[in-house]
Amino acid sequence: MMQQYRAYLVGENGVFRSAEAFEAASDASALTFAQQYTRHGKVEVWQLGRKIAVLESEQSPQGTSLQGTLTRQ
Repeated sequence: MMQQYRAYLVGENGVFRSAEAFEAASDASALTFAQQYTRHGKVEVWQLGRKIAVLESEQSPQGTSLQGTLTRQ
C-alpha cells in the first residue's frame, strides 16, 4: 500500500523553502526518492505528522559528497 510523504527543502535559517508531495511504499523507498532533493540542500522527510529523517546536503561546505547522511528522528 502506498503512503503519502513530503520532502521539505530546509533553508539556511531552518525555515522550509519548498515541499514536494509524493507516494512511496515504505519509509526506505521514501528516503531513496527524497535523496534526489539533497543537491539543493538539507531535506526533511515526513509521513503525515511523523518525521522520518533529515537528509544532509549532497555538498558539504568543502564541496565533498556526504551521500545523504541520515539523522533518524
